Amino acid sequence: MTSLSASLVRGALLSPFKRAGRPDAALPPDRPTRPATPVAPGPLAAYGRICGFTESGALPLTYPHVLAFPDTMRLMTGRAFPLPVLGLVHTWIEIAPHRPVEPTEPLELTVYAQELNPHRRGTEVTMTTEARVAGELVWESRSGYLSRHAPRRPEPDPASTPSAAEAGANLPTATASTAGRPAAASPEHLPARAEWSLPGDLGRRYGAVSGDRNPIHLYPLTARLFGFPRAIAHGMWTAARCLAETRDPAAVRTVRIDFRAPVLLPATVTYAADAAGDAFALRGPGDRVHLVGAVTRKG
Repeated sequence: MTSLSASLVRGALLSPFKRAGRPDAALPPDRPTRPATPVAPGPLAAYGRICGFTESGALPLTYPHVLAFPDTMRLMTGRAFPLPVLGLVHTWIEIAPHRPVEPTEPLELTVYAQELNPHRRGTEVTMTTEARVAGELVWESRSGYLSRHAPRRPEPDPASTPSAAEAGANLPTATASTAGRPAAASPEHLPARAEWSLPGDLGRRYGAVSGDRNPIHLYPLTARLFGFPRAIAHGMWTAARCLAETRDPAAVRTVRIDFRAPVLLPATVTYAADAAGDAFALRGPGDRVHLVGAVTRKG
């Protein structure tokens, strides 16, 4: 059993004993760190192929998140983590690539739980990942994960994502300015650029590459256990597939992606973007919006 699979099993066993929304809940202070290691070329190539990235030399914008995900899961499935991992929903991600990272550079990865905030639908935790090369911070991300439960008191602004603005506070200014509102103002009206047919086994194929074998992504039967009629695509696959279309990734300063609705597999989806490709969306039949995103650029 892989370490990530073991984390999922541990999380499933501990989830019934955790109660989200406790007023005295505290996040663990741990900061698991993966020692500096060059990126393995085989898994990187497989990731690039399934997500549609070209072999440009530098790591794909989303790849450090994938490399650090086993440590993130170990932290989130530990006894000290206050939220049950079962049913946790990835709602948004912000990425700040400070410079391109070459696969041959030994990459040190650190993850930690940054903050816990009330949300109109429950409790949201912000998880942070940092990547360093020889002590230099070269890449960082923050992700929001929602534990759904009855809130203790209503939130004042039901249209906002409460922790998003704070989560962007330490990222470059352009990211903080977009946090807390949709990354694309009118995703339904962005022009279509491509149509993608997603096979029913996409979740299993991406899970084999990324290590994320959450049962909601694998088979209709396992997805039904969690309330989905069919297996759903990984949110981070949809994010990576859209970012693979981004022009000149070396010039990207920040990325903000909000996950709106799951993609049930198999599916046909439409990638839509503005002329520059800096505002984008993933839409399904009937213009249902699955994802919206925005890129800011250096200079």
